[in-house]
Amino acid sequence: MAAVFVDGPLVWAAGFLYIAYDTWLLFFVAARTGDCRRPAPAPAPHARPSVAALVAARNEASVLPKCLAALAAQTSPFDEILVVDDGSTDGTAEVLRAASGIGVLSKEHTGKADSLNRAFRTLTSDVVVTIDADTLLEPGAAAAVRAAFAEEPALAAACGILTPQCRPRALGRVFEAFQEFEYIRAFLARQAWMNEGTLLLVSGAFAAYRRDVLLELGGYDPLSYVEDYDLIHRLHRHAYDAGLAMEVRLLPAARATTDAPATLRALLKQRMRWFGGFLQTQFKYRDMVGNRRYGALGTVMLPVKSVDTLQPIYGLVAFATLLSLLVSGKGVHGAILWVIAAKLVLDLAFHFWFVILYHRWQGLPFQGWKLARSALITLAEPVTFQLARHTGALLGWLSFLSGANEWTPQREGDPSAASGRKA
Repeated sequence: MAAVFVDGPLVWAAGFLYIAYDTWLLFFVAARTGDCRRPAPAPAPHARPSVAALVAARNEASVLPKCLAALAAQTSPFDEILVVDDGSTDGTAEVLRAASGIGVLSKEHTGKADSLNRAFRTLTSDVVVTIDADTLLEPGAAAAVRAAFAEEPALAAACGILTPQCRPRALGRVFEAFQEFEYIRAFLARQAWMNEGTLLLVSGAFAAYRRDVLLELGGYDPLSYVEDYDLIHRLHRHAYDAGLAMEVRLLPAARATTDAPATLRALLKQRMRWFGGFLQTQFKYRDMVGNRRYGALGTVMLPVKSVDTLQPIYGLVAFATLLSLLVSGKGVHGAILWVIAAKLVLDLAFHFWFVILYHRWQGLPFQGWKLARSALITLAEPVTFQLARHTGALLGWLSFLSGANEWTPQREGDPSAASGRKA
């Protein structure tokens, strides 16, 4: 059995499938992000829809002051700012009492989705921007959101560009480098899928919705592990079924930084929840997969997502097979080594281009050392960060199958982290 596991053609097929699929995604993103070669245009003046900021917080006293300061510093001020205190047990209530110019909704702990549902119904603005308490908007973010919704009447939901930051800095520098590179690729991929009209992921850390669309959809699903991801699936389904024009877009001029895991434990917990929620959502909307009724979303995007459900298994099996051969002393066939080498060279070329493209798109200064860093990350990622991502995703599979996927804060030492309750 061991020989079959190590040398069997099906195992090598898994590795080749993984490489082929990942390479296809690289080509797809590169081909569909030609519009990123120039910086995103500055927001143009249009009719002024009212925009509200909504923050759902539980035990966020350590990060809320900076978040609220960033909301208050917008060049185009929010018309409403509302913070929901979801039964916090730390100093969140004291922070909110000391803040000025914001509304506060204090409630028992019932979770993030229920908090958002209760809160957005009390707002009166045309557009609702949901922001995580550990997310800091850049000063022009609200203006970019306002301009986008004013310019496109069909725009129903949108997300801004996020840059990860890891704290404490002394421990999180390596994690931040890997995740910054991951976010660059992820947002370029979102731009590519947006250009196909099939964008499914609007990050809950910084998202914007027309309030009447939220009402029409019935708000967030409190039973979902990833309520923001579920909501966009529901939005697309509703738009197709009702024959409505509802666009979901990425807003490159709306930028923010957000906290990201700074330890392996926190990263695994985050990716377990994300992937478990991804599987839950994919299963919930399985009738849309391959369904021509839903256009390219049903025939292209959701089948790709179905393949993604197995990607961590392919990746871990391929790595385990290679490692077993090396440890056993059997060696690796030359053809396999050539495939691996070719894949690394191809990844380097694409990743160099993605880093350059992202900086052009965002109008950011570019230094040559960033290419050197991307080369180091590209070479190290397959045997470090990528394995951690795949492991977290495998844990997500186990949590999905067992029904034990619950949210806990990623910040170490958070009072609610020990409870394992969903927020």
